[in-house]
Amino acid sequence: MNVFVTGASGVIGQRVIPQLVAAGHAVTAVARSAEQAVALRQARARPLSLDLFDRPALRAALAGQEAVINLATHIPASVWRMLVLPGAWRENDRLRKIASAGLVDAALAAGVGCFLQESFAPVYPDCGDTWIDERVPIRPARYNRTVADAEAAARRFTESGGTGIVLRFASFYGPDAFQTLAMIEAVRAGWAPLPGAPEAFYSSISHDDAARAVVAALGAPAGIYNVADDEPLRRRDCADSLAAALGVGMPKFPPLWTVRLFGSLGALMARSQRISNRKLRAASEWVPIYPSVREGWRATLDALGDPTQQRY
Repeated sequence: MNVFVTGASGVIGQRVIPQLVAAGHAVTAVARSAEQAVALRQARARPLSLDLFDRPALRAALAGQEAVINLATHIPASVWRMLVLPGAWRENDRLRKIASAGLVDAALAAGVGCFLQESFAPVYPDCGDTWIDERVPIRPARYNRTVADAEAAARRFTESGGTGIVLRFASFYGPDAFQTLAMIEAVRAGWAPLPGAPEAFYSSISHDDAARAVVAALGAPAGIYNVADDEPLRRRDCADSLAAALGVGMPKFPPLWTVRLFGSLGALMARSQRISNRKLRAASEWVPIYPSVREGWRATLDALGDPTQQRY
């Protein structure tokens, strides 16, 4: 199948490209630099320089494509930027609201059969200990309301006769994520790395498992799918399992009032979310390598090297 990929240089895209090629797909991917183009060629994909906001160029680029995987995001490059820098999410909002709609329009015009859109599972509300499936209405925070716009674009693709797929990814972790490195540093310093109550649930997914889900979902029916570990952990278990993997003491949780210091992002990340992946597992052959972050921490630290010696 001819597959067009945006966001190929991201932590998920870098893993998706070689898996698509290995599965026998002919992959064209957007390259934003000469270095990225070289990396894509080495992965046996065809690089394409493209402005995702240029609608005529999008229509030309999608001619002959059978599936589009839209992984394009622009996440602020540090936790500090996420929390305090004015306009830090502006480009990400443009991608989700404007570029996603433009890609759907171009895909429909080109006769593309499948459109896969990344999304963000933590936009679900706080549901305590109750399992969350795809029927639960989302409740985005102020900073990420455009998640709904991106999902609406994929839904419009389905309503127009195509197969629109939305993957709601749980919180990512992996050796090449600055958020994961920040969590490691927090636990080393004796503090729990996640906002919210210790008994609240935290749903996560490794970069590797997320990429495998993208490839598997190409064969799924239209709809929304959660991509999360089999076993979401309570925040206390998540923090303690990271501490155990690092060989340090169990971390302390800051007072709950500190969540308010971090605005809508902090409030969203403090939600208790026990997210179910059953729908995707039933609709595809995807099974996560790591049933929970408990197993994933060990693999992440192994990829980073000796966790007792390395600093981040």
